Amino acid sequence: MQSVSPSIPFVDLAPLHQPIQSQIEQAIQGVLQRGDYVMGQSVLEFEQAFSKACSVSHGVGVACGTDAIALGLQACGIAQGDEVLLPANTFVATLIGVLRCGATPVLVDCDPKTALIDLAAAERAITPRTRAIVPVHLYGQMVSPSLLRDLAHTYELIIFEDAAQAHLAEREGVRAGAIGLAAAFSFYPSKNLGALGDGGMVVTKDEAIAHKVRTLRNYGAPRKYFHTEFGTNSRLDSIQAAILNVKLPHLKSWNRDRAQIAEQYNALLKPLLSRGLMPISNLSGKGHVYHLYVMRVMQDQAESIDRETLQNRLEAQGIQTGIHYPLPCHLQPAFKHLGYREGAFPVAENLCKEILSLPMYPGMSEAQVIQVVGAIEESLATPAAVKMSA
Repeated sequence: MQSVSPSIPFVDLAPLHQPIQSQIEQAIQGVLQRGDYVMGQSVLEFEQAFSKACSVSHGVGVACGTDAIALGLQACGIAQGDEVLLPANTFVATLIGVLRCGATPVLVDCDPKTALIDLAAAERAITPRTRAIVPVHLYGQMVSPSLLRDLAHTYELIIFEDAAQAHLAEREGVRAGAIGLAAAFSFYPSKNLGALGDGGMVVTKDEAIAHKVRTLRNYGAPRKYFHTEFGTNSRLDSIQAAILNVKLPHLKSWNRDRAQIAEQYNALLKPLLSRGLMPISNLSGKGHVYHLYVMRVMQDQAESIDRETLQNRLEAQGIQTGIHYPLPCHLQPAFKHLGYREGAFPVAENLCKEILSLPMYPGMSEAQVIQVVGAIEESLATPAAVKMSA
């Protein structure tokens, strides 16, 4: 039986790609003509352009965002015996990156309004072995640069940003990737700046760190057949870099589209706050780049709708949604060995039960936003969808 396409997909890349399709094809053709498929001209050009856009001096393209975290932390000197602070509510790539460089991850809870790392909780978790903090700029909103820097200065910590969802995000006049020693980005296709496959980058102001990442990504060799580090093979493909070079000049405009869609959601959802629907708070103003638009379906209000019911009813009307993320890192089966148990991070655990990501992508029309919120209102009005009080 042939499946029916959703009337409003969670992500639709066609509106981004169609206007620049010929440019993308020309960029790919350029790589084919040059034949520099690995570490080619387009990689260097994109490294320079993207690092400049992030207000830092150096960018090193790698195979994916997870590698950017692992290799970036390693280049910053993080190794076995070091403790690294990170939030419990993040995609597992953040945790995997810390584990891959041999460090001990120390998870902390998050703020219930923003879903960002709780820096007060992070401070309480610091020990003499703590070397670094990995703030995750979740959903497109940055962790406060001033508060991060104050914490890092007080305890002599390295700041390594996970900016995989925060391309060109800003807060307090600082751009994502420019707060600390280095940062990791992902160019997974659905990101604000996405390739047509996997890709990642480490950005930094430190030339020595950039040099070490370049060495680590290429079998630990600063030059051919001369290996000074125990490295790996993690290189951004030239074709992906060429595509990203075409897309980068459009990123600011695409981010503005996302912000406008978020404003429409905020206005339309405001009357539903009393019914238990609470958008994640924006403390960054225009600096929030809304990789995702996330709201909480509050579980502690008698008239709030059950998230699963709401999601199912929206799907029945052809509206796709997502959950980012349904299970916090410390409760994932793969990481039981870390020793955390249910209840360790109550805010993160509760958020994972409540959050729902609505459709969000540049090119999404006002009519589509209205349709999404209308479907939510209809679901709220359906008796079977309302959670009954005890």
